[in-house]
Amino acid sequence: MEKIRATLCVVGAGPAGIITALEFSHKNPEKKVVLVEFGKKESKGIYKNSLDESIKFNDPSNLHGVYESTNKGLGGSTLTWGGRCVSYDEVDFLDRPIVNNGCTWNISIFDDVKKYMERASFYFESGSPVFNLKEINEFLDFPIADNFIEGDVTDRCVERWSMPTRFGKKYRQEIEVRSNIVLLEGYEARDFDAADKEGKISSLCIRSKLRELRIEADHFVISSGTQESTRLLLRNKQVFKNLKKVPSALGKYYQGHVSGKIASVKFYGNPKNTDYGFILDKDGVYLRRRFQFSKDYLVANNLLNTAIWLDNPLYHKPEHKSGAMSFMYLAMITPFLKDKLAPPAIADSVTKGHVGDRKKHLINVVQGLPGSIVKPAVIFYKRFLLKRKLPGIFLYSPKNTYALHFHSEQVPFEGNQMYLDKDNETLVVDYTLLKNDIESVIKSHKKLDEYLRQSNCGELLYWYPKKDLFSKIKNMSRDGIHQSGTTRIGKDEKEGVVDTDLKVFGTSNLYICSSSVFPTSGQANPTFMLGAFAARLSHHLSGKS
Repeated sequence: MEKIRATLCVVGAGPAGIITALEFSHKNPEKKVVLVEFGKKESKGIYKNSLDESIKFNDPSNLHGVYESTNKGLGGSTLTWGGRCVSYDEVDFLDRPIVNNGCTWNISIFDDVKKYMERASFYFESGSPVFNLKEINEFLDFPIADNFIEGDVTDRCVERWSMPTRFGKKYRQEIEVRSNIVLLEGYEARDFDAADKEGKISSLCIRSKLRELRIEADHFVISSGTQESTRLLLRNKQVFKNLKKVPSALGKYYQGHVSGKIASVKFYGNPKNTDYGFILDKDGVYLRRRFQFSKDYLVANNLLNTAIWLDNPLYHKPEHKSGAMSFMYLAMITPFLKDKLAPPAIADSVTKGHVGDRKKHLINVVQGLPGSIVKPAVIFYKRFLLKRKLPGIFLYSPKNTYALHFHSEQVPFEGNQMYLDKDNETLVVDYTLLKNDIESVIKSHKKLDEYLRQSNCGELLYWYPKKDLFSKIKNMSRDGIHQSGTTRIGKDEKEGVVDTDLKVFGTSNLYICSSSVFPTSGQANPTFMLGAFAARLSHHLSGKS
């Protein structure tokens, strides 16, 4: 079998793998890096492949399909992501009763990772790594709506938006011209050597349809996304040879987010003063506000971390009477257009799987002319023809009423898990929403409603009777896009799978750089934070080399 010798081998060329490889290569120009990617260079669109075909959901009701959730190929998830960059919060690193003692990292890790956010921002092209408007001078005295006062609820937390940067397209040339990086596409990582007495893994066998290679390296980093990073470890339990047993957390505590819409907000003040859409910082980067709850409030009331932001009404319901929204909905259900306008998961968030009422939507379009066409045309230009694209579509409401989208943390639950089937290849996923997951969302909305009313800022208008909220949330929430938990950080092998440096317990040179190491999911999608962890890991490995 042909052998390749390197200082560092990175398995998986998504954003985390690319950042790890490029950062290490830059710091160590004399040392060789091998970057292994399962996806093939020539693959476009949905890439039907053996790995995704061998994933089985026992209950898919709250999960997007595997081809809607992950991407194979250089750039990984950034092939279709929208570009949202969000920081985790301090409360995500505090062990609280609501997370069942499942917070197995701590605030010192957060403080350390913050040092690498600037490098992550560089790769994501998301501007300064500042996620609170109180730290941005031009937005200091700029509330979301008339009469809003910050307290238990804040309107100052923001998400930042990438171009969106397609990592494969953006960084391929840099990877290929770096003399010390070897990119291998179309290879599946298969078998690690067993750890020796000192915990060292000597080599990894990879294969394509045409050949097998053995990579010998000083350090190995698994950066293949939550599903494939977990599957690779489950299939290679010999790496834990020096432990009494395989870490019990491996494959367990699978999490995503509870997400959807159950209410609108009606602001009382001047609708022209409401910050309903995107704002631009001095660098021209798009920002957007999120209602969030203070750390003290979440801890005192034992609630999961939740973000709630202003959104459009449901597109598929023509009762919104918006010609522009009806036009865009019709575009999203038109076969030859929908695949070009948005990734499947985002298109689904617009249509909600509904294809109907075309006649009523057409009436909205006609009655709203010329705005029905002009507004989407302007949006199309900003969203598809500019280098820094408009991240989304949010329309002004003269009634000062906006739908609310919630995005909430999940409880780390041992029963939400991934494991190998009898063939030792098929990855089986068990996933369900817990009572606390859903009730925390309901309580968070209740608090937001009370808080807005107390300050005479506004009120929530629920879409469903209170008695139906639980079932509505359970039925509407779908994830599988923001995956975490299955190789979590812990203080030892009894608690987690990797240590605070992301090194696999029982080994001396095997690391995991995937959101699977995050023990809690917080309110944030994990991509940006994972980029900061990748920059941190490359710095750590440089000190080891």
